[in-house]
Amino acid sequence: MWKGAAPGCGVLFATAADRKGNARIMRFIHIADVHLGAKPEAGKAYSGRRPEELWNTFGYIIRLCEKERTDLLLIAGDLFHRQPLLRELKEVDYLFSTLSHTKVVLIAGNHDYIRNDSYYRTFKWSGNVYPLFGKEMECVEFEELHTAVYGLSYYAKEVREPVYNNAVEKGMPDGRQKYEILLAHGGDERHIPIDWKKLEASRFAYVALGHIHKPDAVRKNRIVYSGAPEPVDRGDTGLHGYISGVITEEGVRAVRVCCAVREYIPLDIPVCENDTCGSVREKIKKLKKKYGNNNIYTLTLKGTRDPHIIFDEKQLAGGDEAGNIIAVEDRTCPAYDFGRLYRENEDNLIGKYIKRFSGCEEGSEEYQALCEGVNALLENRR
Repeated sequence: MWKGAAPGCGVLFATAADRKGNARIMRFIHIADVHLGAKPEAGKAYSGRRPEELWNTFGYIIRLCEKERTDLLLIAGDLFHRQPLLRELKEVDYLFSTLSHTKVVLIAGNHDYIRNDSYYRTFKWSGNVYPLFGKEMECVEFEELHTAVYGLSYYAKEVREPVYNNAVEKGMPDGRQKYEILLAHGGDERHIPIDWKKLEASRFAYVALGHIHKPDAVRKNRIVYSGAPEPVDRGDTGLHGYISGVITEEGVRAVRVCCAVREYIPLDIPVCENDTCGSVREKIKKLKKKYGNNNIYTLTLKGTRDPHIIFDEKQLAGGDEAGNIIAVEDRTCPAYDFGRLYRENEDNLIGKYIKRFSGCEEGSEEYQALCEGVNALLENRR
């Protein structure tokens, strides 16, 4: 659970590892799916700002690493939304160069995969940056941290081979350091499928995952999706941020920390027969005030409406004063008296249509089809 002031935090999983003063603590921050260069859909108020906000949040995490003297910054793929431009790599590397203590380890994911003409292939990083850009598993060691980080990068948009499980079967990690971390991206059928039981049985102290934009502890002790620091599309609902953790010889402790500027929130708007467009706009306004006018909304109208009322979805979104509604869907049903309509139209097409849907449950897809069909027939008759 996320909690606390923004940026808030909550314990994702923990051991007693960091409670003994004599244990060597290796501190890390784990991020993924930053998607620099993306242009998230955000409504008229924020669409122009959102690309810059992705950069700003990334910069905030870098400054936090410096402030907290984090040992490792782990970036588990998709730092960029597409092939990075040379100037973008220079901007990112400048931020990395401001870190006086932190080592940065990164891999390329399916969005910023290493194409033949990718600037990733030739870019010269600052001395504290360690890209694992090989197609096969490779490793970088930090002897002063007693830590080794393993990883590989995408060379295509899709990788269907279970390369992480294959590496485990070949004996990785191989015990070269006390703490061994896997930096990984994927986990579905088209993007490096993973047998979680095999990965859990491995000797990796921590598996820093990317690709899934929502934070998730796949295995509560040490196999974790950090989620995206900022949501990048309307499906990225919920809070977003990064993982802050420590590793000692006794185990792992990690906390997920919220740092996103905005949140995508889907809202159901209850509608009844007495509602009009004006009253629905008031309901929307009150709910947005409750959940925060700085967030971005998708709205679904649900319930029954007066058959003579039509909710113009574009008007409801376009009339949004805050400018942060990106979609409105009307799933309301007209409040027809089907019994009366059937009796009045038993011998014509309307009556036959109503009879065909006899017994369908209110709220079902069949009931929705009944309402839409009757509405069309009545409109045509008029």
